[in-house]
Amino acid sequence: MTVVEAVDSQADAQQELPFALVYGRAVTQMPLDLYIPPDALEVFLEAFEGPLDLLLYLIRKQNIDILDIPVAEITKQYMGYVELMKTVRLELAAEYLVMAAMLAEIKSRMLLPRSAEVEEEEGDPRAELIRRLQEYERFKAAAEGIDGLSRVGRDVIVPKLDAPEARARKLLPDVSLEEVLMSMAEVLHRGDMFESHQVSREALSTRERMSDVLERLKGSGFVPFAELFTAEEGRLGVVVTFMAVLELVKESLVELVQNEPFAVIHVRARAE
Repeated sequence: MTVVEAVDSQADAQQELPFALVYGRAVTQMPLDLYIPPDALEVFLEAFEGPLDLLLYLIRKQNIDILDIPVAEITKQYMGYVELMKTVRLELAAEYLVMAAMLAEIKSRMLLPRSAEVEEEEGDPRAELIRRLQEYERFKAAAEGIDGLSRVGRDVIVPKLDAPEARARKLLPDVSLEEVLMSMAEVLHRGDMFESHQVSREALSTRERMSDVLERLKGSGFVPFAELFTAEEGRLGVVVTFMAVLELVKESLVELVQNEPFAVIHVRARAE
């Protein structure tokens, strides 16, 4: 096989490759009765925010100086875009048509011959359009700069909430009634240890009571021991009298006499 025959066979093999499969059958030729509806193809156009945005796009796309706009060329491209939007049945805003009329007016004014005086008086017909385009470009650049900023703190507020401090729950042991009573007894015992009392001078003097007892026994002989005590003086008077009698017995000034066991005790003064 020659080189030419090999190339021809390879070309025939490539031509026989199907470009589609329909229900499992290979289709190698375009059907002659194939109908493509006009709405089958959808054209996606860039979205513009208005006629000024469209004009600025056309100017920047061709690197045209905004201060020296070729109105005829820009108007042609602008109208072509408007016609394209009509073709794909997009709803045109009224401002697009107003801008088209403005471009047509500027184009006609620049094409018509004007005298030097009229040209000096009216100025450049493009001046108002250039001013509006420059102003729109500044606002658009500022909007893009703001859009590039972080959304956090501007459009989105991130909530910040401190988590509560976790505290471990400590299980307390059960307390029996017996343990409570023991603790109460211990508290009472500690209270007794710190109990305070006030020491005051005795209202009754032991020495004075000794003199009173001797005066009572003088010339009386035997006096029953119980008659030396006065119940109205209370416990303090009884204690003082008892101590006075003991002191007198100790100093051998009086003596105690009892005739028989469990009999009445008598007190008498000793003879000098």
